[in-house]
Amino acid sequence: MRIDVVFGGAAFAPFDVTGRLVAVIDVLRASTTIAAALANGARAVIPLENSDDVVRTAKAFERGDVRLAGERKMLPIPGFDLGNSPGDFTREAVEGKTVIMATTNGTPAIAAAQGARDVVIASYVNYTPVLTMMRAALRGGADVTLVCAGRDRQFSLEDAGCAGRYVFNVSKRMTGIELNDAAQACVLIDRKYGDRVLGLFDASEHGRALRDAGFADDLTACAAVDSYPVIPIYQERQITKLGPDRER
Repeated sequence: MRIDVVFGGAAFAPFDVTGRLVAVIDVLRASTTIAAALANGARAVIPLENSDDVVRTAKAFERGDVRLAGERKMLPIPGFDLGNSPGDFTREAVEGKTVIMATTNGTPAIAAAQGARDVVIASYVNYTPVLTMMRAALRGGADVTLVCAGRDRQFSLEDAGCAGRYVFNVSKRMTGIELNDAAQACVLIDRKYGDRVLGLFDASEHGRALRDAGFADDLTACAAVDSYPVIPIYQERQITKLGPDRER
């Protein structure tokens, strides 16, 4: 059994995901925001490549049934209901609604994960339930790929650190797990920062950019381990919460 990490969001080959459990990580901020939306009662999240796709897709819904969300260059998209700050996705804002969303890094990476056995959206805020799902997949004989969305499809420290936490803890109690070089490197990053998640964010280029842009509260929200303990599953081009109403 293998655990592989790939960097850069959409820059992966079909063999990286086919038949595997794929965990897409965009800690700052799409993965966190999606978990927040589903934990607060959103019916589904539809991840799309860009804002034009969001507007086009929304036309298939009654306007009152959807929330348009997303960012470009970290800032909310003009005319949309919500940006990409997890704290904005409150129960009052999203309960019972379908969130149609486009972000710079996270949603394209999710949409690109075609052919996987399962696609789960992973972050610090839903760490324990997603870790449990990864262990179950490996014990069932499935390989796991962690896709780090990164920043502008390049390596990002915060996504790698989050991936490292998953890799280290899912593999330490199991034997016969092979790790690719990227997975081993991510473990080293996680070991360096440990529980100092905000320290990891402050060391990362994207984390510093968000803080400088006035999104310090988002960093705190994204660092809160297990604050939104849901398992977001991407299937049939939408993300819903795994549970009694949505079985694999």
